[in-house]
Amino acid sequence: MAETYEGYCVKCKEKRQFDGEVKVSDSGRRMAQGTCPVCGTKMNRILGKA
Repeated sequence: MAETYEGYCVKCKEKRQFDGEVKVSDSGRRMAQGTCPVCGTKMNRILGKA
């Protein structure tokens, strides 16, 4: 289930809205992972504990 998140695109150097999936990183943190709608670069956003 994809939701919309706001993250920073390193390639565009701007904050953008992206559709992402919630995943768990190797260190156990929750994060949203998706792609930038403008340039297609992978974007991540660390989510709070819930």
